Amino acid sequence: MDWDEFAEWGQQISKWAADYHQTLSERPVRAQTAPGDISSQLEPSPPETGQPMEAIMADFERIVMPGMTHWQHPRFFAYFPANAAPPSMLAEMLVTTIAAQCMLWQTSPAATEVEGVMVDWLRQALGLPEGMTGVIQDSASSATLSAVLTMRERATGFTGNRQGLNAKGALRIYCSDQVHSSIDRACWVAGIGQDNLVKLPTQGQTFAIDPDMLEDAIQRDIADGHVSAGIIAITGGTGVGACDDLEDVADIAAKYDLYTHLDAAWAGSAMICPEFREALWAGAERYDSIVFNPHKWLGAQFDCAIQFLKDATPQLNTLKIEPEYLKTTGAEVTNYSEWTIPLGRRFRALKIWFLLRSYGLDGLRARIRNHVTWANEVAQKIEAMEGFEITTAPILSLFSFRCPGDDEMQQRLVDALNDDGRIYLTQGLFDGRKIIRFQVGQFDTTRDDVLMAADVIQEVWETLA
Repeated sequence: MDWDEFAEWGQQISKWAADYHQTLSERPVRAQTAPGDISSQLEPSPPETGQPMEAIMADFERIVMPGMTHWQHPRFFAYFPANAAPPSMLAEMLVTTIAAQCMLWQTSPAATEVEGVMVDWLRQALGLPEGMTGVIQDSASSATLSAVLTMRERATGFTGNRQGLNAKGALRIYCSDQVHSSIDRACWVAGIGQDNLVKLPTQGQTFAIDPDMLEDAIQRDIADGHVSAGIIAITGGTGVGACDDLEDVADIAAKYDLYTHLDAAWAGSAMICPEFREALWAGAERYDSIVFNPHKWLGAQFDCAIQFLKDATPQLNTLKIEPEYLKTTGAEVTNYSEWTIPLGRRFRALKIWFLLRSYGLDGLRARIRNHVTWANEVAQKIEAMEGFEITTAPILSLFSFRCPGDDEMQQRLVDALNDDGRIYLTQGLFDGRKIIRFQVGQFDTTRDDVLMAADVIQEVWETLA
């Protein structure tokens, strides 16, 4: 392909992208294919000679598109959103075109300097104090792993990387039973081990970790000769939106000198709205590490996670490695690859810059506020349906419910709804029972899209009952 042909196909694919989004509501949300349907249509061996783009695009439409679940669909109510606002997509096109590897300041000074400013813009937007710094990670999982590794190194006097964990004792990390599975995985990868991740019960309307049980667990571990390393709190847990009392957790962490990480991957975006901060964000400024994903609810195309750090030094002391070929001479600069696990880095900050300048905080706040309002409205409609139960009330724009019947019936309804194709929901477990999760957060969804979901649920349920 020469550059003239590239330009021609770039225009065609841009037009295809606009048409795709403008007609997305006409497609089923979840892919309606069976396992093996897509792979069976692909050639078993690579081609020996090049093929024209017309043939490649035709096969893309014929083979690939039927097997795609449409995360940008306005009736995507499953998992959490993975939004891609148009300005963010355009920024990604530029990043892809430039194709820079932005590991060091000198490998692309603009990427580093825009990143520093964008992290600070978002710090201000979330009401966090001046002086907090941060870095853009690929996802919350990477930020959490970075924080857990920092907990490990801090608790071992920054000797674990050099000496390993032999004879270091059992390092203990504490959290609630509502944390995301990425917390478990971080403890696996960090060598801390699943058995040393202490999960504690929750209480109250926001399913916050029980502070008395948290302190008791720490005291028992100290008495048993274990090494307490850190606490992971959550704001907006994946299951039902659980939110810890951040002040309570921070008080206990300060008492026992423990490193703290706050997982706000989904709900952090809502903190651009000041009215949500008092109940769900008070005390966040006391945390050593905080992560939120603009690629979930804010509109930045995946992947894009911000990790804020009260003091970057412990994480740098954990992750920084500087062979001669990566040194920058002659200037004091920031090299963000020293703040993260991967050496290679994409220019993720550009899409944040485009997004915030295109919509402004007011435009993004309006969307989030609408989603919260509409989630409460649709929850009320579902609760009014005969035999249906709201199992967890809306926390921001996430709630859960059950239809009449046992756990098997809950799964039957979820499967039937997703096979129907008009909406997409996922199941979960809470308090020992299967539940159906419902979150509102797709960037371009409307009130009609959201409220329509209740009608679809009623209609599909009647075919099963």
